[in-house]
Amino acid sequence: MITGPTSHSFYSQRMRLHYVDWGNPTAPPLILLHGGRDHCRSWDWVAEKLSKDWHVIAPDLRGHGDSEWSTDGHYTPDACVYDLAQLIHQKKLAPVTIVAHSYGGNISLRYTGLYPENVRKVVSIEGLGPSPKALEERLSVPIDERARKWIDDKRAAAGRTPRKYPTLEDAYKRMKEENSYLNDEQARHLTIHGIAQNEDGTYSWKFDNYFRVWPPFDMQQADIELLWGRITCPTLLLYGKDSWASNPAEDGRIRHFKNATVKSYENAGHWLHHDQFERFMQEMQDFL
Repeated sequence: MITGPTSHSFYSQRMRLHYVDWGNPTAPPLILLHGGRDHCRSWDWVAEKLSKDWHVIAPDLRGHGDSEWSTDGHYTPDACVYDLAQLIHQKKLAPVTIVAHSYGGNISLRYTGLYPENVRKVVSIEGLGPSPKALEERLSVPIDERARKWIDDKRAAAGRTPRKYPTLEDAYKRMKEENSYLNDEQARHLTIHGIAQNEDGTYSWKFDNYFRVWPPFDMQQADIELLWGRITCPTLLLYGKDSWASNPAEDGRIRHFKNATVKSYENAGHWLHHDQFERFMQEMQDFL
């Protein structure tokens, strides 16, 4: 049975952001950063094992979990990199070790490239973002079309009512549909901590639907690759063989890293730290 951590908050860009602290404050600090449409309690199984040797902190990204939603629906990487920088700065965590998933991995690698002296080691689970092919396809669309679509999508999100589930059981079934690798215990835990009850008694996911609307522009890919090249600490990049994500050892992106190792996992999708938990924990702890 997982014992719960303590909840805390910090402020970034006038927003109250939530994180959980697993105690052991005299141990070396380690941040667990979740991905999009997820929440900090999805790391509980990982955190419980790491907390014996580390001071584990797991934040909720803005617009996720128990963190506040951005009033302008701004969830771009630059905003989230700043939030991560503020957490590390305010809580005096540097030099810190980071383990992150998906969008959280993308943010963590950018931060590590900006402040290589602040990170001891970094583990990124499918965190490099879209494949080179997907990026090429996206950028082949003229900027005016991308920007107009972004405005249309933001407008549609403004009028969208969050999906309501009559019962927790209905939400749990949706969680299982999203990731068939999850066992029943995992799916129920992720559902309980990822959902909130509405005033009418129904349930909705905690994340802000505006997060789904990706902006028409980001930092130039060459600049992102430059940041990857500035990372000096040991880096572990993990990929599930059944995931949609593109493996950097196969698509060429690994060449931008100075000190990175790529490992792939059989019988695992995008959430490989859930799908192959025991192998993930063993290899991650060996690396750390």
